Amino acid sequence: MNSIVVHYQEIALKGKNRPWFIARLAQNLRAAIADLDVSGVRVLMGRFEVVLGPTATFEQVGERLRRVFGVANFARAGRTAADIEMVAAAVLRDLGDREVGSFRVSARRADKRFPLPSPQIEREVGGRIKLAKGWRVDLEQPELDIRVEFLTDEAFYSFGKERGAGGLPTGASGRVVCLLSGGIDSPVAAYRMMKRGCSVRLVHFHSYPFLPRVSQEKVRELAELLTRYQLYTKLYLVALGEIQRQVVLAVPAAYRVIVYRRLMIRIAERLARAAGASALATGEVIGQVASQTLDNLTVIDAAASMPVLRPLVGMDKAEIVAQAEAIGTYLISIVPDQDCCQLFTPRNPATRARLSDVEAAEAVLPIDDFVNGAVREAVIEQFKYPAAPLRQE
Repeated sequence: MNSIVVHYQEIALKGKNRPWFIARLAQNLRAAIADLDVSGVRVLMGRFEVVLGPTATFEQVGERLRRVFGVANFARAGRTAADIEMVAAAVLRDLGDREVGSFRVSARRADKRFPLPSPQIEREVGGRIKLAKGWRVDLEQPELDIRVEFLTDEAFYSFGKERGAGGLPTGASGRVVCLLSGGIDSPVAAYRMMKRGCSVRLVHFHSYPFLPRVSQEKVRELAELLTRYQLYTKLYLVALGEIQRQVVLAVPAAYRVIVYRRLMIRIAERLARAAGASALATGEVIGQVASQTLDNLTVIDAAASMPVLRPLVGMDKAEIVAQAEAIGTYLISIVPDQDCCQLFTPRNPATRARLSDVEAAEAVLPIDDFVNGAVREAVIEQFKYPAAPLRQE
């Protein structure tokens, strides 16, 4: 069994543009395993075949496939001619001396011109296995599920399946810029945008030299980890400390956090437009902290002229933490640090700010100079996965 059959799900619901999504997923699959011993990725009817080379293992390749967005499930498989006798013989050969209490055969016909319907394929193949092995057939809760897929001229068989990441292929839904704080929420927000097919660029605002570099080191780790899901990432490191110092001198304490956030949005939008992105994304959640009330978020959004997406907006903290643990960002995010939002933070920030009041407070600030300077001084770092050269956007 030197093949892996990869299935997609959501892409199958697309209409006339389905071939474009399939081509994008094929490109991402090839990029994800570019440094492994894989003979090729074949685009078949409703599925892909990843052909393993002599030194590649299913576990090694499967670890990569599990993180490719657009993959619903995959399984180690064998390939044979589209013939009942040959399929049954190949299945029995690869079962070897395996012993199970019960089994079933699940069949699918990608090409309906094959003369036998799926239920009959299951009976024919299953009958030969039962005769040879003496195993009990259990259609409800089998110990072993033998899957058989008939295409036009070939068939695949596999034992069970592995769950994929789901979603849409990265890059299929355009580009967004996500504000990455280094906390628990924003890496999950970036991940969820990737899962919806977006190519995500990351912007981190830091307050060095007023605060240590710890937050920068954390976001580098987070960017490296998230790159395992989207394969290529640009990270923008933007110094905000001096801007915050000037805001403290001129803006009433209650509005400072909102003014910080509006400045971040303006700077991120400028970077986004230069990168060809169509929207911003943040990890904000309604009501989680004082600055994230619905009134304040409305005032913050007014600083933007492109959409600000909040993929976590309706989630609670426990749900976000669970997803952070699942994708591997949680242990990085909980490393203690001081990010820019903790610098010069007032004791009692406004929770129901009015746009007119915030704009009046900002009127004394050189907003354009702040934005131009921050964009000009931004440091850009790039991350690739795997390390082998990739064909980028």
